[in-house]
Amino acid sequence: MKFIFPQNYKFKNKFLGIIDYPTIILNVIWDSFVLLVINLIFSDFTVKVFIFIFLSFPILLLSFSGLNGENILYFSSYMIKFLKRQKKYLYSKNISKNS
Repeated sequence: MKFIFPQNYKFKNKFLGIIDYPTIILNVIWDSFVLLVINLIFSDFTVKVFIFIFLSFPILLLSFSGLNGENILYFSSYMIKFLKRQKKYLYSKNISKNS
């Protein structure tokens, strides 16, 4: 059986077919940083677990759910560029009351 892939198809390697490798690396770096800071600041185990879950779970959810197939690194760079160069446009519409 032969499969024909279109020329514009982009093949991405993913871990278990779910999450791409740069996102896994980003998650590991973020989680290790959070764990290091939490271990330096807090001594109670339950507080450590709560804060670790609170800080790492949203990024992990975004990684798994995805952003319409977009890599989280690209998405974050797009958002930072947008926030730096954000312009606000105000449009006013003149509506006549005669009609």
